[in-house]
Amino acid sequence: MIKNIILTRVLSGAWILVLSPIPAIAQSPPKPSSTVVPTQLLAASSVCASQLPIDINRVISRLPAVRWGIQVQTLSPPPTRKTLYARNATTLLASASNNKLFTTAAALQKLGATYRIRTSVTGNSTNLSLATLRIIGRGDPSLKTSHLNLLAQRLSQRGIRQVTLLVGDDTYFRGAATNPNWDIDDTLQGFGAPVNSLMLNQNGIGLTLFPQTVGRSLRVQWDDPTDTPDWRLNNQSVTVSAGQEESLDVARDRTQPIINIEGQLRAGSASEPVATSISNPGNYLIQKFRNALTQAKITVTQATVVRATPAPAGEVELVSLDSPALADLLKETNQESNNTYAEVLLKTLGRVQNPDNLDATASGITAIKPILFAVGVPPMQYVMVDGSGLASNNRASAEAFTKTLQGIAQSPNAQVFRASLPVAGVSGTLKNRFRGTAAQGRLQAKTGTISGVASLSGYLTPLNYPPISFSILTNYSNTSTDTVRSAIDEIVLLMTRLRSC
Repeated sequence: MIKNIILTRVLSGAWILVLSPIPAIAQSPPKPSSTVVPTQLLAASSVCASQLPIDINRVISRLPAVRWGIQVQTLSPPPTRKTLYARNATTLLASASNNKLFTTAAALQKLGATYRIRTSVTGNSTNLSLATLRIIGRGDPSLKTSHLNLLAQRLSQRGIRQVTLLVGDDTYFRGAATNPNWDIDDTLQGFGAPVNSLMLNQNGIGLTLFPQTVGRSLRVQWDDPTDTPDWRLNNQSVTVSAGQEESLDVARDRTQPIINIEGQLRAGSASEPVATSISNPGNYLIQKFRNALTQAKITVTQATVVRATPAPAGEVELVSLDSPALADLLKETNQESNNTYAEVLLKTLGRVQNPDNLDATASGITAIKPILFAVGVPPMQYVMVDGSGLASNNRASAEAFTKTLQGIAQSPNAQVFRASLPVAGVSGTLKNRFRGTAAQGRLQAKTGTISGVASLSGYLTPLNYPPISFSILTNYSNTSTDTVRSAIDEIVLLMTRLRSC
C-alpha cells in the first residue's frame, strides 16, 4: 500500500513524522512551516472588497481537485455584518482540528474562564492510620507525576503514616476511554491517548530524542525516569548528515510494553520530544501515586486497586489539587492543538450537563449543541464524533465556524477565547507560519491538518480594513498538503490587503 508521510504533533507539543496509508487520515496537525510567499504578494497593492472574490477564485482555480468550503465576513453584529466571500459555505466537510473551536467555545460558555478541574484524595476517616485512601480523578489533563508527589507530601504533613488499601476512583467520566471512531494506529501514539478520569502525564510516556554523531542512534531521554523499568525501547533510529531529510515514527507495540523508535534526525539539530500512549491509564496513575506515598514515608500495606464504582458515603477529603483555570487549559488546547485536552473538555461538558449519562463523550456532544445554538450556530451545520478532530468522520461547514467565531466575539468571553488561538508568526501551531508577512501578529486562527484535510479558521485584522472572521476548509486526495496549505496562506494574505473602495 502506498504510504503518506505526515508530520504529527504529540502531546508534548513536538512533532513526529508518522506513516499513514492513503486515503486513511492520520490525525493531528503537521509541523508548522514558514510560509513561502512570492515577493510580488508581499509588496502587492491593496485589494478592494469587491475584488476579493475574483482574487480568491483565481487561487482556487489552480487546484480543481480540491473541495473548498470558505466564508469570509466582517467581524460585527448581524445588522452590520457583511459576507465578503462565500464558497460552499454550508457544505459539510472534514475539518480536522478546527473541531476544537466548537469544543473550546462551548466549554468556555458553559463552564466559565475560571473553572478548574479538581483531583481529590479522601480517606475513610481523619485518623493517622487509614483503612482506605482514595484518589478521585476528574480528568485533569495537566496532572503530572510531580503533582502526585505534592499530594503525598501534603498527606504526610497531616501526619498520615499508614494506609491499608489505596484506591483509584475512575468513575467521573463514564464510557470508553478511547473514542471508537479513532484509527487504532493513532491510539498507540501520544496524540491518541485514552481519556479517563484518572489521568496522569496526559496518559502518555514522554521521551526526548537527541541527535548524536552521524551514524549513531538517537539518544533517548525519559520525561519520567520511573517509567524505565516498565518499558523496553526498540531504538532503530539514526543520526544523519545535514543534507538529509528528518523523519520520526514513534509508537508503542499493540500487545507488549515496547516503544518502537524509527527515523532520523540531523546531526546538530534540535532535540525532539515525542510520546506514546499508555493502555492502562488508571493503573498507571495509582502505581505512581503509591510510589509517591512511599517516598513520603506513608506505607500502603495492601494491593492498590482501580475502581469504577463510586466511593461510599462518609469519606472525607484530606487533600486536593486544582488544575489551572479553564482559560489556561483553552490555550493549551487551541494553541498547541492538544487532542487530549480537547477530549477532556468535551467529556467535562458531558459530565456537568448530565452526570448520569453512561457515555461522557456522547453526553458532551449533546451538550455542545444548545450552547453553540445560543451563539448562532445551527446544529445541522456540523457533525461531531469527538472533541479534537482526531476522528476522520467529523464534519462541519465553514459557516458553522464563522458563526462560532462571530458569536463568541460578541460574548463576554471574547478576549479569553481569542487569547487561546495561535498567533501568526508568534505562537502555537502558527509560530513558524506567516513570518515576515502582513499576517504576522494580525492573524489569530485555529489550524487543522490531517491527511487529505487542511483547514484554517479565525480572526484577521487587515492593515486597512475592519477586522474579519473567516473559515477555510479543504478536502483533497491527489494534491500535496504543502500545495493546499500554500493556497490557503495565499488567500489569507489577500485578505490582509483588504481596503474599502
